[in-house]
Amino acid sequence: MTRLILASQSPARTKLLSNAGIAHEVLVSDVDEDAVQARYGVTDPHDTALLLARAKAEAVASLPEAEGALVIGCDSVFEFDGEAHGKPYTAEVAKERMLRMSGGMGVLHTGHWLVDCRDTDPDSDGGTGATLGSVNSAEVHFLEMSEDEIDSYIATGEPLQCAGSFTIDGYGGAFIRKVDGDPHTVVGLSISTLRALLGQARVGVTELWTGGAANPADIRAE
Repeated sequence: MTRLILASQSPARTKLLSNAGIAHEVLVSDVDEDAVQARYGVTDPHDTALLLARAKAEAVASLPEAEGALVIGCDSVFEFDGEAHGKPYTAEVAKERMLRMSGGMGVLHTGHWLVDCRDTDPDSDGGTGATLGSVNSAEVHFLEMSEDEIDSYIATGEPLQCAGSFTIDGYGGAFIRKVDGDPHTVVGLSISTLRALLGQARVGVTELWTGGAANPADIRAE
């Protein structure tokens, strides 16, 4: 069976794959994101998302555990008022950002990079040696948020480790009016983009289906 490795420690990304019935393993990279950005001098949010996704995928692809597998790396960067926003890490930074974001709109860029680590022996039906990427972007429109709501949200701890200081699949969903684009992009991994990248590596997404996709009836019953 074709192996897919997710080069990310994000619970939201692995949950997305699991809910879509896509078999995968998790192997976290030790990429220093600040060092990567400093090395290449990339500041555009779109390009930064792709650069960091590539760095994570290639770091994991170089490990012995990745031999014979496909590795997908992802990274998300939120663009607001022309600025790139990664994880805020502190309550002070998160609050300053969210006060500005209230009632506004930003763009969430999620970079995807796939590395095919399978054997490329021409006599076998194996890998392609592909290393390729894509960025998917979605507009996120926010409702007006009161300072008390922002303080309460920050107190949950959720926004501190999220690009842009918000999530759509947690508490933060209460403050999002609409998303123009693939909502999976906002969570951190576009399933349709993954399908396209796998296709370029001559792997059909259905080959990775486990039969364990989330049952919509079960989700509604939760």
